[in-house]
Amino acid sequence: MNFYKRILFISLFFLSSVSFTQLITNDSINILFIGNSYTHMNNMPAIFDKIANAKGKLVHVEKNTQSGASFQVHTTRLDLYESIKSRNWDFIVLQGYSRELSHTITHIDSATIPFLNQIIDTINLYNPCVNLLLYNTWGYKYGFADREEINSYDKMQDSIIKGYRYLNTIYNIPIVPVGMVWRNVIKANPKLNLYKEDNEHPNKIGSYLSACTFFSAIFKESPEGAVTSTISAEHAKIVQVAAFKYVLTNYSDLNLDLNRSSLSYYRTSDVKYIVECKSNYPNAMCIMWDFDDGEYSSSPNPIHRYKKPGKYKVKLYIDD
Repeated sequence: MNFYKRILFISLFFLSSVSFTQLITNDSINILFIGNSYTHMNNMPAIFDKIANAKGKLVHVEKNTQSGASFQVHTTRLDLYESIKSRNWDFIVLQGYSRELSHTITHIDSATIPFLNQIIDTINLYNPCVNLLLYNTWGYKYGFADREEINSYDKMQDSIIKGYRYLNTIYNIPIVPVGMVWRNVIKANPKLNLYKEDNEHPNKIGSYLSACTFFSAIFKESPEGAVTSTISAEHAKIVQVAAFKYVLTNYSDLNLDLNRSSLSYYRTSDVKYIVECKSNYPNAMCIMWDFDDGEYSSSPNPIHRYKKPGKYKVKLYIDD
């Protein structure tokens, strides 16, 4: 049994009519991307890092990738296991080969699941409190001609989404919907190209789209305004808006609210100081909120009233 404390680094200030949020930690969020060229092309994790920094987020980002690697290939890579063990990761992203999740469920059961199990078991051994994320990729611009069932973009995209949805049902791992955002952007902007010349890999705009989608999924905030030198401001705006809109609209459906906690607070007209807490930890054996005023709650989603204005640090303890 793993016991750990999740502290919401938020102080509540209830002054006459003012309340605000203050970060009180200098700890960075550690994120590891595991994948292949769809991850390392144009150094997408570095683009994500720049977006996060531009939006005031303190992150430490690393990648461990190999071109063309499936989950089976990843299990043979000793350097991958070293990366997993190297740090206490807050998020680890898992990305399969571009066509790996476009197959039937029967094929995925035999060609993907055993190897993904091995990777996840290793991750849980060294990082039991990590948040895993599935990197839902995109279809080739013209599909894959050698297989009739995915010989067009739409058919291939549908199959990939179905494959990642299947992994989500097995592992209960949230999906980062890069492929879904990709589809929405090219449908709404047919003249905007996201592919390199091979019509499979992402160009710089495509990689920026991936990074924006990851930022939206991890922080539940819009990347809008975080323009980098990677692409034009016009193209950045299109991608930023599309990524955040899709993530926000489908947040629960993608399971992105898993193992998350949040709170909101306000003063009512009759001068009551209220904090509303929410948490989603389905594997938790015990949850305890500490409101820093001598009061506690074991409810996952309590509403607490403070007796007087002041500064309070709310803590969430989870027995998992």
